[in-house]
Amino acid sequence: MTEAAIEEENKQIAKQYKELLRISYRDLSKEDKKLIRQAFDVAVDAHKDQRRKSGEAYIFHPIAVAKIVASEIGLDATSIAAALLHDVVEDTEYTLVDIEQMFGDTVARIVDGLTKISSLKKDKDISLQAENFRKMLLTLNDDVRVIIIKIADRLHNMQTMDAMRPDKQVKIASETLYIYAPLAHRIGLYNIKTELEDLGLKYTEPEVYKDIFEKIKESKEEQDAYIKRFSDKIREGLDRERLNYEIKGRPKSIFSIRRKMVKQNVSFDEVYDKFAIRIIYKSDLENEKFIAWKIYSVVTDYYRPNPIRLRDWINHPKTTGYEALHITVIGPDSRWVEVQIRSERMHEIAEKGYAAHYKYKNTEENQDQGLEGWLNRLQEALENSETNAVDFVEEFKLNLYAKEIFVFTPEGDLKSLPKGATALDFGFSIHTEVGLRTRGARVNGKLVPLSHELKSGDQVEIITSTKSKPSSNWLDYATTARARSKIKSALRDERKQIAEEGKVILKRKLRSQKITMSEKVVNELVLYFKLKTSLDLFYRVGIGTIDNQKIKEFATTKSNVFMNFIKNRIRRGNVKDVNKEEITSKYDLIVFGKDSEKLEYKLSNCCNPIPGDDVFGFITVNEGIKVHKNNCPNALQLQSNYAYRIMPAKWIDSSQEEFKAVIKLNGIDNIGVVNEVTQIISNNMHLAIYNMNFDTNDGVFTGKITVGVKNKNTLKTVMKNLAKISGIDKVVRE
Repeated sequence: MTEAAIEEENKQIAKQYKELLRISYRDLSKEDKKLIRQAFDVAVDAHKDQRRKSGEAYIFHPIAVAKIVASEIGLDATSIAAALLHDVVEDTEYTLVDIEQMFGDTVARIVDGLTKISSLKKDKDISLQAENFRKMLLTLNDDVRVIIIKIADRLHNMQTMDAMRPDKQVKIASETLYIYAPLAHRIGLYNIKTELEDLGLKYTEPEVYKDIFEKIKESKEEQDAYIKRFSDKIREGLDRERLNYEIKGRPKSIFSIRRKMVKQNVSFDEVYDKFAIRIIYKSDLENEKFIAWKIYSVVTDYYRPNPIRLRDWINHPKTTGYEALHITVIGPDSRWVEVQIRSERMHEIAEKGYAAHYKYKNTEENQDQGLEGWLNRLQEALENSETNAVDFVEEFKLNLYAKEIFVFTPEGDLKSLPKGATALDFGFSIHTEVGLRTRGARVNGKLVPLSHELKSGDQVEIITSTKSKPSSNWLDYATTARARSKIKSALRDERKQIAEEGKVILKRKLRSQKITMSEKVVNELVLYFKLKTSLDLFYRVGIGTIDNQKIKEFATTKSNVFMNFIKNRIRRGNVKDVNKEEITSKYDLIVFGKDSEKLEYKLSNCCNPIPGDDVFGFITVNEGIKVHKNNCPNALQLQSNYAYRIMPAKWIDSSQEEFKAVIKLNGIDNIGVVNEVTQIISNNMHLAIYNMNFDTNDGVFTGKITVGVKNKNTLKTVMKNLAKISGIDKVVRE
């Protein structure tokens, strides 16, 4: 670099630093500024010889992360300093001891947490990755700022990912959608969650992202005009009440529009609620609630509300601390419009999450209870270290995004649970002992099964008994991570107890067969009964599944174990050969990798790809390469957790092979509609129908047809022709 270029870069670095201080959400004292300056100087020195893939000086990254932390999330000077230093220990000569000596224990602890998280991602094995994710979450309880700064770090990496290789982009974006966006949502960082989701979609499904982005741009003018029409009408009512307010239109994120399109099987134009209208008002704490309902009254004077879409998050804030009043009304042109009513304080909490709680903590004692409660529940789930780490990640992920319901105890206390929670989940939410001793439940005075799904407003009473204990089918009734982990733990403890008894019984039974129990004999028994561990063996003996007769059979075959082993190997070899021939019938349909190699593969059952679908190959442990569609429900998890086992794939020849595809259709029930459908598929297009199922209900029919097609274009043509039939409303591929 020339001297002039270096000088210009140094000017830019200084400018960014000044902006960091200027945009901070907190009022910075002299000591705060001194701390941030010191952290900035150390970061500049540490990263002086480093550059990012884009070519710019590395120091711009920690400054950008610190700016997100200072402005968008609104954390304190300690967090800003830690954000500036977050890569110093991992990437440079500085050690954690150096950081502790210069900045004290708190900054060092946060930097240490961030360094540990950064080093986790290098593991390729999924169970290790899942275990690492659990360890990452444990840092939450050390200091919640660790995970918040990590989310800011991930946001900036996502914003500047263009210079990376495409496979790396997909890996990082999938991981972001799988872990970081849900975490941001749970901590209450809704703006950052939305941006992470949109950027995640941009790299995992670029064509879809671009298409929706362009359509939003095209419809912006029309949308702005609609928001103005809607707002002008209610302004006079709000002005009459002399309220201090502002009205804003908030467009729905690209990711949420895409989710709605997929979930409801609709096109972009059919998604009606592409924006929400936000009314933000000034108020002191005392009158906040009163003014919110006054605004509600004004809005519903002009527009008719949908009574079942009222969400009162003011009287019952979400566990993230989110407060607002949401109403859905019929606006101009009979379109549904969501109106969000918030005070400035509520708006700040919605925008900044944890930091705004901290700011208002002095004025209201219970502000941080939501976050505290969540951290405590998380700690409980994490402490159960015997839970399979992969299962833990899956369950944790499900609970992160869950919507909330509010139910009452018999005494009238309010409890928050994820939507879909059952009576059994409620028992565990009160106390582990209550959950484990649950015998039954009453909801609103009526006896219900443990699997009964609760609804907001239910009053729930748990009936307990000292004789009750969990059974394995309880796992079918429980949905929350807490309840499931406690049930699994209790079942494991019981299993261990039975296994201890089984071990004693087995020793006695083997002795009667003149066999001395040893480690070698136990291993032989495990292999003989096709089990995984000695614990499985002892447990089965304990419950009587492996009885005297089976142990006698083992004793008689013991001398021939070696011969049986050889025979099994030969049999297994033959089976493998058969599969190989079966697989190679489709050998020339798909090629893999940059060099377009022809390899053995199978088509996955979870998404049934057909020629023309965008696909990728996934290297499984036991079944070779499996081919999935890019938009397969499991694609995100596979690309996030097993990126090193993903292979690019493409179709090359689909002229001979026939594939089964399932078409779903619905519409108004007419005489002869089934005949028309079969006419188009069989007679006009000469395609085979493998399965057909039609169901009618009050004049509306739904149908499912499995047809044989050679590629995606043929399938598209069939669907297009079916959509033309009179009375058919929608035709989609399953």
